[in-house]
Amino acid sequence: MSLEGKRIGFGFTASHCTYDKVFPQLERLVEAGADVIPIVTYTVRTTDTKFGKAADHVAKIESITGKSVITTMPEAEPLGPKLPLDCMVIAPLTGNSLSKMANALTDSPVLMAAKATMRNQNPVVLGIATNDALGLNGVNLMRLMASKFIYFIPYGQDDPIKKPNSLVADMDYLLDTVEHAIQHKQLQPVIIPHEYDNMVK
Repeated sequence: MSLEGKRIGFGFTASHCTYDKVFPQLERLVEAGADVIPIVTYTVRTTDTKFGKAADHVAKIESITGKSVITTMPEAEPLGPKLPLDCMVIAPLTGNSLSKMANALTDSPVLMAAKATMRNQNPVVLGIATNDALGLNGVNLMRLMASKFIYFIPYGQDDPIKKPNSLVADMDYLLDTVEHAIQHKQLQPVIIPHEYDNMVK
């Protein structure tokens, strides 16, 4: 389906190592004609890491979308009643934000935007990137997978030898997942293999 003119919220949480795989998908959404509204958590806005400076990440997001990022709860709240989204994407979604979302905690602009979108019974697309999805956070992942209006970018174990509990979405499927989610369909298969060299023999 066409994404031309669709209002797509795009939330970034603090899986900084994943941004290089997410930025090209943000560009694809814009190129597809979507009206992309960028939203970031407080950590994304303020934390410098070995993967880059917060200000540079925010500047790149704003350059791609042509819009100022939403950085506060009051800015995000109107995305429910006044300025509704056709779809909300959170990619990458950390284990921390995943656990909060699964337990109805809303303490960041990104989670507020997701809550506002579900309030309107519109889809929320999640691109997970968490080291404990097959650990303590597994119950939260399954809770979200069984929830209405939530759809997942297909994901799998990115390094089952060194990080056996880790699951990461394949961001190349982001656009297809959004197109399906707007039709209230989950792109399948949702659990996929990642390519890696250290296969157990």
